[in-house]
Amino acid sequence: MSMKKRVALYAGTGPVMTHYDVDIEAYTLTKRGSVTLPSNVQYAWPHSSKPVLYVATSSRVNRNDLGTEHFVCALKIDDASGELSMHGQPVRLPGRPVHLSVDIPNRHVLLAFNRPSNLMVFRIEADGTVGGEVPQRSGFDLGAFPHQVRVTPDNRLAILVNRGHPGSNPEEDRQKEPGALKVFEYRDGVLGKEVSVAPGDGYRYGARHLDFHPTNPLVYVSIETQNKLSVHNREGDAIAPEPLFTRETLANPGKKLAQRQCAGAIHFHPNGRVLYCVNRSVIHQASEGKEFLVDPDDTFAVYSIDSATGEPRLIQHIHAGGLAARTFSLDPGGRMLVAGNSETYPVKKKDGDPAQLVSANLAVFRILEDGRLEFK
Repeated sequence: MSMKKRVALYAGTGPVMTHYDVDIEAYTLTKRGSVTLPSNVQYAWPHSSKPVLYVATSSRVNRNDLGTEHFVCALKIDDASGELSMHGQPVRLPGRPVHLSVDIPNRHVLLAFNRPSNLMVFRIEADGTVGGEVPQRSGFDLGAFPHQVRVTPDNRLAILVNRGHPGSNPEEDRQKEPGALKVFEYRDGVLGKEVSVAPGDGYRYGARHLDFHPTNPLVYVSIETQNKLSVHNREGDAIAPEPLFTRETLANPGKKLAQRQCAGAIHFHPNGRVLYCVNRSVIHQASEGKEFLVDPDDTFAVYSIDSATGEPRLIQHIHAGGLAARTFSLDPGGRMLVAGNSETYPVKKKDGDPAQLVSANLAVFRILEDGRLEFK
C-alpha cells in the first residue's frame, strides 16, 4: 500500500506481520519492524482511505487440528514510519477466517470461512477499529469450502467464492463436491437474495479467487481445481451463469502431473489491460520416505485483456521464484509485483534426479511496459 510518497509491503509469517520498505526504482525490500498477532496470519486487506490494515488470524494447524484461536484484527499504520501497531481489541471468531475484504465505502469487513462454510460481516467504526457483527438471516446456501469474499465495485453484490473439493486423482478434473460463486444482494452490510453461479452444476468449477475489471462489467475467476481462467459478464445485479471466455492457466495443460496443480490468486494491473494469475503446486508425492515435487508448475500466467471485449490472451508464463505462491501484490503504480511463495520442498526435474531444496520466500518482479514480468 502507498503512504504519501512511500510504498510499504506487509507480509505475514506465522503470527508475525512484518513491514518492509519498498524501493520501486531498485526493486528491493528492506525489512523494518513487525508486530505479533494473536494467532497465525491468514489474510490482510487495507482500508482504502485510513492508515489501517485488517488481518484475519487463526491457530489452525491442519485439516485435523482446526485450532481454537481465531480473530479479526485492525492494525494502525504509522503515517511517518509505516510501522504497525494493534488498533483496538482483536475480535474473536468461531473458526478459521480464510479470507477477508472490506466493502467499497469502508463501512464493513467481510470474512469467509471454509470449515464449516460461513460468511460474517462486521462494522468498521469511525476510527477504523473493528466493531460489532452485523446480524444476517439464517438459511443461506454457503456452498462447499469458500476461499474468498469480495464486494462488487458498485457495492451492490457480495460474492462468496466456493472451491468445493477436488477429486482424489491429480489428473481428474471432476470434483467430489461442486464449486460455485454464491452471489448475494448486499445493502449496508446485510446479505439479501442469494443466487448460485455454477457452470455444469459446479462439478468442473472449483473456483478459488476472483477480481473485477476496473471499467468493464466483467468478473475474472481463477478455477483452482481445473486450472482455468473463467470470465463472466455482469448485467445489473446478475452474474452470467456461463463463462464468456475460458482459458488455460498452466504452461503445459496437457502434461501428465505428478502432483496436483492449482490456479490461485488473481489480480488486475491498475491499468486494467493486464491480468495476473498464479499457478501453484500444492500436493507432493512420497518416495523412500521423503516428500518432493516433480517438475512443478509454479508460474505466473500473464494475460493481455482486450479493451473492447474483455477477452484474455495469454502473453507469458514466468516462474514465480518459489513454490505455492499463496498470494501476491502489485504496487499502486503498477511497476512492481511481489509474490509470497509459502512452501519449502525438495524439487526434482524428473524422477531419478537429485532433489534441490526450494525455500519459502518473497520474490520480486519488475512489471514491463506491456505487463510482462521480469524476475529481479
